[in-house]
Formats: sequence, C-alpha cells, structure tokens
Amino acid sequence: MPQVPSFRPRDQHSPRVGPLQLPAEGRKGDPPPWPASGKASKTILAAWAELWATPQAVAWERLGWTREVARYCRLLVRAEAPGATAAVHAQATALADRLGLTPKAMRLLLWQVVADEVSEGREVPPTTRERLRAVE
Repeated sequence: MPQVPSFRPRDQHSPRVGPLQLPAEGRKGDPPPWPASGKASKTILAAWAELWATPQAVAWERLGWTREVARYCRLLVRAEAPGATAAVHAQATALADRLGLTPKAMRLLLWQVVADEVSEGREVPPTTRERLRAVE
C-alpha cells in the first residue's frame, strides 16, 4: 500500500508572523511633506494632517505609502463634497480599505492597535478648559 503524504495547511510550512502592533495614541510628529505634484487645498491638507496622526500612519510611514495616502486625501475630500458620485464614494471606500482604515481591513492586514501600558499608568494633566471650570 503506497504511503499518502500528510496534509498540512500551507501556513504551517512558513513561519508564523504576528500582527503589526500600532500605537493607540497614533503617529507622533508633523505629517510628511505633501508628495503629489501641484498644490493641495486647505481641506486636503487638513485631511492629510489628520490621517498622519492615526495609528495606521505608523505602518504607512514604514511602508512608504505617502502617495497612496495623498490619493486617498483627494478622494476623501471629493467624496465628502456635495453632489459626489457613487463612483467617487466607491473609490474612496476601496482606498480606505487598502490603507487599513476600517476594522475589516485592519484584520486582513494583521494590524492591531495596542495601548501603551506605560502611558496609561500616568496621570493625564487637566486641559486648560478643565482648569478654568474648576475656578468657576
């Protein structure tokens, strides 16, 4: 009787790689310079700065995805404008998935947002507004 090789799923042959852990507080520092040719509007640059402060931006920086994020910023502003077409919404949604901006996309990319346990133990100083309320 011939021997039948044992079946092993493909992922058991390759080393197991854990998820990429992204800091919950997001990426620190200024956003990278706008990479696309031409000037960007204030709205696009605001979206650019906001996106580069997210946890996902840590991965984008490692991967060099600045142009992809710039393309998403342009699409996002177009999709949020009055009268945006369904095609623009679909393109923005697809690019958001590729950039790991949805829970499902993060799971597929093996990205996890983790809290910094050291900073969690620190007391957060009150904001100016909170200090002013205490005086009232």
